[in-house]
Amino acid sequence: MELNSLHELYVDELKDLYSAENQLLKALPRMAKAASHPELKRAFTLHERQTRGQIARLERIFRGLGEKPGGKKCHGMEGLIEEGKELIKEKPQPDVLDAGLIGKAQHVEHYEIAGYGTVRTYARLLGREQDAQLLQQTLDEEGETDKLLTALAENSINIEAEQANGEEEEEARPRRRSAAKKGGRKAARKR
Repeated sequence: MELNSLHELYVDELKDLYSAENQLLKALPRMAKAASHPELKRAFTLHERQTRGQIARLERIFRGLGEKPGGKKCHGMEGLIEEGKELIKEKPQPDVLDAGLIGKAQHVEHYEIAGYGTVRTYARLLGREQDAQLLQQTLDEEGETDKLLTALAENSINIEAEQANGEEEEEARPRRRSAAKKGGRKAARKR
C-alpha cells in the first residue's frame, strides 16, 4: 500500500493493530496456561476478554471507514509473542516464569499503548472524533492492564521469584563447597 496521506497512514496503522490484537488473542491462552500464579492467570484471562472487545472496536472503525481490516501482518507483535514462547520453552522455575511472563506481557502492552496513542492522535487530526473515542477506550484498557501487571510484579510475583532464586542458591552452596573441597584434596595429593 502506498502511503500518500495521513488518512492512508491511519488505515495502515489500524490494520497493523488489528493484526497485533488477533495474534495476541491466540497467545493469551498459552500465557495463562503457562502461568502458575492464580492472579496472573486471571489477568491474562481478563485481557483476553478485553482483547476481543478491542478487536470489535477496530472492526467498528473499519466499517465506518469503509475499509477491510485484514491484509497486513504486524511483525512487531509477532516478534514479541515469539519472545514469550521462547521463555516458556526454557521452562524456568514457576515463580521465575511468572516474573518473565509479566515482563513479556508488559512489552506487549507498551507496544500497544504506543500504537493506540498514535492512531488516536491521527483520528483527531482527521476529524474522526468517534474513532478517537473508541481508540481512547482501548488505550485506557491497555494502560490499566499495564498497571495491573506492575502491581502483580511489585507486590508478589517478582518477590517470590527472588525468594525462589535465593533458595536455589542456598541449596547449591553445599554442593559447590563439597566440590571445591574434593578439587582441593586432589590437588594436595598430586603435590
